[in-house]
Amino acid sequence: MSQEDRFVDIEIKLAHQEDLVESLNQMVYQQGRRIDQLEAMVNKLAEHIRNNAQSGPNMLNDRPPHY
Repeated sequence: MSQEDRFVDIEIKLAHQEDLVESLNQMVYQQGRRIDQLEAMVNKLAEHIRNNAQSGPNMLNDRPPHY
């Protein structure tokens, strides 16, 4: 294998690695956005639970009507 063939092989491998790194960066970015969305959803649910706990009777501890 000549030195030029080795350089071409290295350049091909480098191009594949750059593509892989870009794909991984995109995936990490998308997952970060999804985590942010889920955290916002959890915060809204927690706020909703707090508001309902303060606004009315505690429905979780009430006996069902058939008892």
